[in-house]
Amino acid sequence: MKFRLSGKPLLAVSMSAAVLAGCVSSAAIVPQPRAQQPAAVRGPSGSVTVPIGQPVRSQMPRPAGPVDPGFRRAPAGLNDRIYELWRAFPGKTGIAVQRIDGEWALAQRGPDLFPQQSVSKLWVTLSVLDAVDQGRMSMDQRVRIGPEDLTLFHQPLAARVRSEGPVTMSVRDLIETAITHSDNTANDSLLRTVGGPSAVRAFVAKKDLGSIRFGPGERLLQAGTAGLTWQQSYSVGRNFETARAALSAATRQAAMNNYLANPVDGASPAAIASALTRLARGTLLSPESTEYLQGVMSRTRSGPRRLKAGLPPGWQFMHKTGTGQNLGGMTAGYNDIGIATAPDGTRYAIVVMMGSTTAGIPARMALMQSVSSAVAEYHGR
Repeated sequence: MKFRLSGKPLLAVSMSAAVLAGCVSSAAIVPQPRAQQPAAVRGPSGSVTVPIGQPVRSQMPRPAGPVDPGFRRAPAGLNDRIYELWRAFPGKTGIAVQRIDGEWALAQRGPDLFPQQSVSKLWVTLSVLDAVDQGRMSMDQRVRIGPEDLTLFHQPLAARVRSEGPVTMSVRDLIETAITHSDNTANDSLLRTVGGPSAVRAFVAKKDLGSIRFGPGERLLQAGTAGLTWQQSYSVGRNFETARAALSAATRQAAMNNYLANPVDGASPAAIASALTRLARGTLLSPESTEYLQGVMSRTRSGPRRLKAGLPPGWQFMHKTGTGQNLGGMTAGYNDIGIATAPDGTRYAIVVMMGSTTAGIPARMALMQSVSSAVAEYHGR
């Protein structure tokens, strides 16, 4: 006669920087040794019944509860803290926080579209690295940058082009310059090389990143936001600012309002937090490209007093900032997005985007610091 042992699997979850799941058998029904079992009983018809005795519970100890209670739910109080910070800040603001090594996310105005400005440089670099992963581009590929490729606003690369004439740079160096220095010319050169805005939009769609738009490139985006039609002469000196100042106040205001109402480079905080989570988990790029990009983002020099400044010692932060044009004290797009890593290795995607606000720059930075500080304060609860 054969006997079947039955058990009930229990799932034990232990959380730290990584998630380990395993099955253990508990409450297993174990038959008594045959020598201790009652004797067989023969029935009237000649059939034999062999009793197996009373079941005996296994002595395996029950697994302890989750080490990290913040894996499946946001720490109690964090959502309220984020809400109060969001509610008290003037203007249209979006905040999103997602635990990368967990199962929860929270947001205020999470689905709404906000101007990205230089945050969109991240999607250009992701598109380039995806092309590298597929063998369509090389990190050592050389790219020519001439005077006709210069853009506007922050572009340290422009000084080199003007002094040396056309220069060539590797894709690797352009990524470093575009992300860590937020150089507009370096970014537009990568954009041109990967195939233009349509290539970036195709990447966003292929990876199903959700509510993330990509605009027409730096020159057309900034010209349109100001109410101008782009001319290459605007890349020289302060020609752009001079042309913009010559516009009527009504023209500038109308252009700004149109941009804010329907930003061509708009993205939602929730979608960006999800994309950062997928990047950190390694599901957007190859392992090599994932590690490389996170290293580059950790060297970002812009925005040292934004989200990064709110994290306590021992935390690490990799990020990308974005800042739009100013009109009458109101900035169209003041952003910081990134990945914060606690000393124990737990990671959070943090996104703060300001679509329009009249608050001064110190107040904007203080809000960002308060958000990242709250994440750190509630970590582990």
